[in-house]
Amino acid sequence: MLKTFYSAAALTLIAAPATFAGPYLNVETNASWTDKKYTNATTDLHVGYAGANDTGKVSYYVQGGPAFVAVKDADTETRISGKAGGSIAVSESTDIYGEVSFLTGEEKEDFGSGGKLGVKYNF
Repeated sequence: MLKTFYSAAALTLIAAPATFAGPYLNVETNASWTDKKYTNATTDLHVGYAGANDTGKVSYYVQGGPAFVAVKDADTETRISGKAGGSIAVSESTDIYGEVSFLTGEEKEDFGSGGKLGVKYNF
């Protein structure tokens, strides 16, 4: 009975479509230490949407929501953060990906943004 269940579960994963579009929830904490001492952590509670084209070679996502910023020896602040990104399969083993992100601050001048761009090669 268990062998049948495991076989069916494995087959479901293998047969699942490569493209998926839909909403998701992403909870993520990024913490920092300097000289082995904790300095801060930001916990994002994001709702997002991800999708891909019909071939699955181009995928994208966008997400956003509250961000809880905890700095050592200070009160935790609630801000707004978000990110959007995607990837393009340029060959069977190589993807190019990118992401842009933001985090609001207490003041207008404290608005933070960032980005990343990379290449992923699968062996």
